[in-house]
Amino acid sequence: MGVTMPSDRLSRRENAVMNAVFTLAQGKERFLVSPYEILAMLPPKGGYDEERVERILRSLELDGYLEIVPTERKGEKTYVVCMREAGLAFRRSDAQRRRKLFFKLAVTVACGLLSAAVGILLKAILS
Repeated sequence: MGVTMPSDRLSRRENAVMNAVFTLAQGKERFLVSPYEILAMLPPKGGYDEERVERILRSLELDGYLEIVPTERKGEKTYVVCMREAGLAFRRSDAQRRRKLFFKLAVTVACGLLSAAVGILLKAILS
């Protein structure tokens, strides 16, 4: 079975939440995080709130990025987050996706320039 790149499957909001979680993980596979710590790392214009973040985390859990166990730490809602394989490879996959996009853009520009050059050359020959 082929492995698809995780960041290709994520929505913009899922990508933002996964990026925040990955940053908060600081290379650890298991860690504690509160919804407020995640919210603090998200763009303010995204319209995120605790409920939306929790729904997104559940979606990421279903997609195999991480596993979440709700708990409390000093009376504050907290999550025990266990990164799964897709979650641990998130940054690498995102970088690969960006490289592919840049390559496609470069090929498109090169083809456009080549087409223009051929057109100018044909116009010069036929004139």
